[in-house]
Amino acid sequence: MNIMKLDVPVIGILRGVDAAFFRSVMDASFASGLQALEITMNTEQALEVVSLNRPSVPPGKLLGMGTIRNLSEAKKAVEAGAMFLVTPNTDNAVIEYAVSKSVPVIAGALTPTEIYNAWSAGADMVKVFPCRPFGPEYIRELRGPFDQIPLVAVGGVDTENIKEYFAAGARAVGASTSLFGRKALMDHDPAAIAGNVKKFIALCPDVRK
Repeated sequence: MNIMKLDVPVIGILRGVDAAFFRSVMDASFASGLQALEITMNTEQALEVVSLNRPSVPPGKLLGMGTIRNLSEAKKAVEAGAMFLVTPNTDNAVIEYAVSKSVPVIAGALTPTEIYNAWSAGADMVKVFPCRPFGPEYIRELRGPFDQIPLVAVGGVDTENIKEYFAAGARAVGASTSLFGRKALMDHDPAAIAGNVKKFIALCPDVRK
């Protein structure tokens, strides 16, 4: 499965999840239709979580690492078995390293210049972050000059505005508590997480057309 060809254009983001509970979240999410899941580098034991769970990722699913801020973290993530990388910032060294290892990278950017630079450096997709202060209309404006760049909206995407982000031209979205459910994560409730994931991804259009 290629990160660019997700049938379900949602990337689940787990930050601060208990290492012992991660497998339950992963299994529930993948079984509910999610295809791409990332754990952030600044989550305790994140590298161990990826290394331990990578062999259990089902076919057609992806386990990656996010909050990759520099080359050192990128190398550690790839060595741990991350199937894709997501950055909050544009770092050409990270992008170039990921490309050299044939690991898909979604590079973080906000301004038009950053977005174009990330794409030019070789990013597979560009994560527009943070979207919360700007909303779907910012994605729409960016799509004018950058219609060839697949944009991933991250930051503040929820069930109330997800359709607007896709209508504005987002190729995919990234979500955390709005996808899994804050209470479900806190309660360590896989069944509730599964239900929340199903409801969230049901709002996604087929953006492959």
